[in-house]
Amino acid sequence: MRASAPDLYHTAADTPRQNHLLAALSAEEYLRLAPHLELVQLSVGRVLCESQGHLGHAYFPTTSFIATLCDLENGSSVEIAVTGHEGIVGTPLYMGGDTNAGRIVVRGTGTAYRLRAEPLKREFERGGNLQFLLLRYTQALMTQIARTAVCNSYHPIEQQLCRSLLARLDRMATDELEATHESIAQTLGVRRESVTAAAAKLQAAGAIRYVRGRITVLDRPMLEAHVCECHAAIKAEFERLLPRPVPGAPACRVTVARTATRWPAVNPSRLCATP
Repeated sequence: MRASAPDLYHTAADTPRQNHLLAALSAEEYLRLAPHLELVQLSVGRVLCESQGHLGHAYFPTTSFIATLCDLENGSSVEIAVTGHEGIVGTPLYMGGDTNAGRIVVRGTGTAYRLRAEPLKREFERGGNLQFLLLRYTQALMTQIARTAVCNSYHPIEQQLCRSLLARLDRMATDELEATHESIAQTLGVRRESVTAAAAKLQAAGAIRYVRGRITVLDRPMLEAHVCECHAAIKAEFERLLPRPVPGAPACRVTVARTATRWPAVNPSRLCATP
């Protein structure tokens, strides 16, 4: 299923403009990309690209949640970055490479729009708003990767778990997350037993409920009270660099009102000049 021009100002489910980067494009830029955008259904566990694998497409998540993992020679893996509706999966395509250093795995069932490498590169090389947004997104992504590495090295497992859960809540329109203790252990690069103990503490405190591979967040403020500073630092960098414009409005010219959204909006007038 491909996007079409009538989707341009649509706000219903499963439209490209649910992705914040696509929503920030000008009408002209969006219409050039729309014929190449393909709606795909993604399920938990699906591997979009193996480590050092060739990238043929970029993915703009809308309701799905995707992670990039670093695989080690001993068979273990550590999650180094996560992407939801705020971003794109496939940064090597526009940064000069066609292979991905990490393994790309779906962590949250939902939808995304897939875009072949050629039209993405072509639009990026025009030097317009898409290039501006993707470079800013890459800067924010680098902050996320760096902060994740520091957090995994220095902060207690309970705080790391809170950060991981909040990262998912920020990017998904649900308080129920698909996650096993094994997958979370892989996410954080720790032993499964450590995750089980940390999750048990949060469940006993009433912050979460864990049943058969599903974690339901019951008290988000409690998670925010227990998380380390890394979650706020990562989130602030994305908010600083990436506006969340009103769907269909000209990029970098809109006045964005703050609403009850999981990824708070920012005023893009502080971020870039009028194109």
